[in-house]
Amino acid sequence: MTEHTMTDKNRWIALYVLCAGMLMIVLDITVVNVALPSIQDDLGFSQASLAWVVNAYLIAFGGLLLLSGRFGDILGRKSVFMAGLGVFIFASLLCGLAQSQEMLVGARFIQGVGGAMTSAVILGMIVTMFPEPREQAKAIGVYAFVASAGGSIGLLAGGVLTQSINWHWIFFVNIPVGIATALLAQRLLERDKGIGFGEGADFAGAVLITSSLMLGVYTIVSPAADYGWGSGRALGLGALSLLLLVAFVVREARTSNPLIPLRIFRSRNVSGANLVQALSVAGMFGMFFLGSLYMQRVLGYEALEIGLAFLPATIVMGILSIRYTEPLIMRFGARTMLLPGMGLIAAGLLLFTQAPVDGSYVQHILPSMILFGFGAGLAFPALMTLAMSGATQQDAGLASGLVNTSAQVGGALGLAVLATLSATRSDNLINRGEATASALTSGYHLAFLIGAALVVAATVVAAAVLQPEEQVKAQMAAEAELAYERA
Repeated sequence: MTEHTMTDKNRWIALYVLCAGMLMIVLDITVVNVALPSIQDDLGFSQASLAWVVNAYLIAFGGLLLLSGRFGDILGRKSVFMAGLGVFIFASLLCGLAQSQEMLVGARFIQGVGGAMTSAVILGMIVTMFPEPREQAKAIGVYAFVASAGGSIGLLAGGVLTQSINWHWIFFVNIPVGIATALLAQRLLERDKGIGFGEGADFAGAVLITSSLMLGVYTIVSPAADYGWGSGRALGLGALSLLLLVAFVVREARTSNPLIPLRIFRSRNVSGANLVQALSVAGMFGMFFLGSLYMQRVLGYEALEIGLAFLPATIVMGILSIRYTEPLIMRFGARTMLLPGMGLIAAGLLLFTQAPVDGSYVQHILPSMILFGFGAGLAFPALMTLAMSGATQQDAGLASGLVNTSAQVGGALGLAVLATLSATRSDNLINRGEATASALTSGYHLAFLIGAALVVAATVVAAAVLQPEEQVKAQMAAEAELAYERA
């Protein structure tokens, strides 16, 4: 089925199939958090080793997104997507069957590999399937909702499955969903031909960028979280990760056949949107993770209640992303919609700093959730549109992988920094004799305040750097015409 013969109906069904695959991947990042106490009791994890159930997935996922996106351009995005689904389904089966700590952590790493391969190419496939601006804005709205709301749906799904059956089913449920997605994708998605390796594969570049990202994510989630940012281990590994990244950039600038052409970063919208993504996701992770801890440790919510507490944000985000964002972006432009959306996210985080020790859901949490839902529903489809507007069709997979990588690295960094600062403030107040609930609340308030500041910083970058997508496309068309005339 070629791009020209693919019917309009089939394209939209294919979009929902891709989004089902994305939802499954995004769910697996948060669905496990709710089940961790049950997994710890069942398999005898210590508190320190329990973190590796989450970390093993994040290291593989964050480390391989960029490489997977580029391989989608080279080998064909459908091929990488289907292979990733196969790896993810197999790893989910291993996770569900795990009866030992080692088997679960190893299977979670493989699951992260499959998740990176699957999700890295999805946005690139959507942009290629929907080249017409109005349809593209609508399709990206659906994708952005799934990518950003999947985390809160994961908290809810994890609570339901863990409380009603057992923790094994948070992994087993992926198998039928994954198989159905694979069968529909095989039938509906066009077989795209990749650009090929040209003069051979840049294996040295692949090793350098993957090692740098994996080591960077490992440093954030383990030594920095366990021993502090100033510890010798965290500083040493962080410096090594940066050194590998510099070596990769030098290699790509000099080689005749780079794995990742550095020309993509010349686009203000590609570079700017990824910086905005990293900063805003870093700030927002405080809302999801530390907001969950506030509800659990201070207000005494159960896992299922926490999932339900985030539901209004998900509903508002979904209605906006799927129904209203596309006409708004088409009328006012993606950049114009991004800025007020980011402002609403920052306002939601600032409002959360007022939630007291004896807070009520309707008065102190719900208003923040609604502001957050409106902000994310406006901002993220617009941001995805801007991030992809500066990429050529040959680089769509790379640009897609880049957007996901900046979100993962930003999220991991943001969570590590916000959680550390929050815990330090709470510990200091407890040592001074303040009640635990009050000290914890004060720590969470600090995290929400810093999160809001990061989102404000992202808004400033967006206003200063990003260009309207029509302007970017006109520039790209002019450059392509000039290159054609020269040739």
